[in-house]
Amino acid sequence: MKRLIIALAAGAALLTAPVAGALAQEKTYRVGYNIYVGFMPYGWMAETGILDKWAEKYGVKIEMIQVNDYVGGINQFVAGDLDAMAVASMDGLTIPAAGGVDTTIALVGDYSNGNDGILSKTLDSVTALKGETIHLFELTVSHYLLSRALEENGLSLRDVNTVNITDADIAPAYIGSDEVKHAVAWNPMLLAMKNGVEGSTMVFDSSSTPEEIVDVMLFHTETVDEDPAFIKAVVGAWYEAMEIMSGGDDAAEKMIAELADMSGGSVEDYKAQLDSTKMYYTPAEALEFMTSDQHKTTWDFVRKFSFEVGLFGESAPDENFVGIEFPDGSVLGDENNVKLRINSTFTKMAVDGEL
Repeated sequence: MKRLIIALAAGAALLTAPVAGALAQEKTYRVGYNIYVGFMPYGWMAETGILDKWAEKYGVKIEMIQVNDYVGGINQFVAGDLDAMAVASMDGLTIPAAGGVDTTIALVGDYSNGNDGILSKTLDSVTALKGETIHLFELTVSHYLLSRALEENGLSLRDVNTVNITDADIAPAYIGSDEVKHAVAWNPMLLAMKNGVEGSTMVFDSSSTPEEIVDVMLFHTETVDEDPAFIKAVVGAWYEAMEIMSGGDDAAEKMIAELADMSGGSVEDYKAQLDSTKMYYTPAEALEFMTSDQHKTTWDFVRKFSFEVGLFGESAPDENFVGIEFPDGSVLGDENNVKLRINSTFTKMAVDGEL
């Protein structure tokens, strides 16, 4: 599940780039997302014509594609079949970046603020999980959340047993099997599991680790450098959608109802998921996060977890294997192998009214 920076030379190039992107006339940019509360606005801004409006402004063509297989979508990004993909930020590090694909996070959308959690049918605390078997989709944000919950309570992954189960299977297994007593999941499965088993206790959720499970849009760094018009169009459309969504008026309610319908759920369910998701509705909020010291600390947690569970591969000697570059130019990890870049330039342009 989650590169983002900009060198001074690249930043200067963005400011002087022509309105029509250099590569725009040669291709249609393909952007992928899958069904998740924080990703649905991408599909909505395409359906409503907002994305086309911003694409026309910058002289680019953009196709928004709903992918039904999340990991498959990331693999399409790695292969170059997608020019951008909405992901949990950790997945940007552990799949494209760790695999050698130079990737940039140029847009942050939200963070899980209770949307991911650990449920138990029999226990009421994290410490009580010691020695227990926990079902979860291994090597995902669920695994990361479990690791952080244990760490916060003086334990580690070595103190529990885990059983791998996919996101498609975890809810029916938790609800229908007495053998599955403890599980980690994200919404909408988490909500269905809690409601489906009377007496279930949420022993830990992501509201205790704010701004750690973050949803972002990944771009290929080469594309960011060569045709920033594409990124400007996506970012501009996103913040227009966020302004409508956060308006608290009839237009906002209409949009939320349409997002719920697009995700295949009820308005009530979608709003429940929104309640446990902190959207970065304004570029100022997103910029503050992208440039914060806490953001660096979170990436340190993520990279250490990723190395511990083998997500960097057998050739990685330690957590420093992949370099992660931040907006201030600092690098966490190997400065000679920077593959994940946190680029706040486009978000700052939105803050400054330059899009």
